[in-house]
Amino acid sequence: MAQLTYDILFQSGNARIGKVKTVHGEINTPVFMPVGTQATVKSLMPGDIWDTGSRIILCNAYHLYLRPGPDIVKAAGGLHRFMNWPGSILTDSGGFQIMSLGHMVSISDEEAVFRSHIDGSLISFSPEESIRVQAALGADIIMCLDHCTRSPAPYDVAKKAMDRTLLWARRAQKTEVSAHQSLFGIVQGSIYPELRKQCALELACMDFPGYALGGLSVGESKQEFYDILHYTGEFLPREKPRYLMGVGHPLDLIEGVMAGIDMFDCVLPTRNARHGRAFTFSGPLNLKNARFAMEFAPIEEGCDCRACQSFSRAYIRHLFSARESLAWTLVSIHNIRFFQRFMDKIRKCILDGTLAGFRREMEKLYSAQGDCRG
Repeated sequence: MAQLTYDILFQSGNARIGKVKTVHGEINTPVFMPVGTQATVKSLMPGDIWDTGSRIILCNAYHLYLRPGPDIVKAAGGLHRFMNWPGSILTDSGGFQIMSLGHMVSISDEEAVFRSHIDGSLISFSPEESIRVQAALGADIIMCLDHCTRSPAPYDVAKKAMDRTLLWARRAQKTEVSAHQSLFGIVQGSIYPELRKQCALELACMDFPGYALGGLSVGESKQEFYDILHYTGEFLPREKPRYLMGVGHPLDLIEGVMAGIDMFDCVLPTRNARHGRAFTFSGPLNLKNARFAMEFAPIEEGCDCRACQSFSRAYIRHLFSARESLAWTLVSIHNIRFFQRFMDKIRKCILDGTLAGFRREMEKLYSAQGDCRG
């Protein structure tokens, strides 16, 4: 078994169409990855996810470390067998939890120490331990432990976090993983171009199989986000895949692709689904609204997902009113399928040179939403 390979098949400007290959299959890029934090995409069976066209999902090493524990997952044959998922898996390292659980974390150059949100016990998480956990989980793509900060972060705080991220990346590279696993480095540096450039160039010298942009969409303005996104991409190796972490708003996906990003993940499709919000190519819908009580059309005409092929807006609205969990399942199926269709459309637009026009169309339908990373 070998690490992933990445081939660029077509490029227009910075936007590119490619193919990532792991031992668990081929992935067309740009790609959107559904989030299955605890080895499950909420309310969905693995077959439901596969049927949306998804071929890679994300799981979280920190949460799986707490329960059920990497030893149990390894004894089960790894995450793929444990959760019965045939496609590829990327595991996040726990770096985001350093930020999101900040009041429960103490951090030094040696390690991050978490107070478990489950039972209050202290958990020591070093860059080496993060890699050992992800190696035991058996993911195809694993991430270096990074120090992520919220924006706005003072320059000295951002620089210290970037320096620590680079230190941890070097230590992570020395930790053994399985032959089929690929370790990605993560670029930090908050909104400061010089820090992003330094981090990207130093990581590039380490020759990782792929690179991620972390610490974006965490409180900075949309313009700052986009400026750093485009700027940083100029310093990453062209021949390696690029992953924008925790970003999934439709407009952000297009902007990311225009900046040369190949991979995205976000909880947005399923989190919105649980609140009755559906994505369509005609704009968002709130299926809890009373106006859908007598609408017997599918969520979106022309959508080939199982929810749209079999159920009406009126039925789904009834499920939400009755607080039946099937509502979550059906809208989650539709939303994840929408995101895969959306990426199909982006790839087509790259080929025919119409991506800027597609962005203008989507700007009329979708206003920017807040942070959606999970």
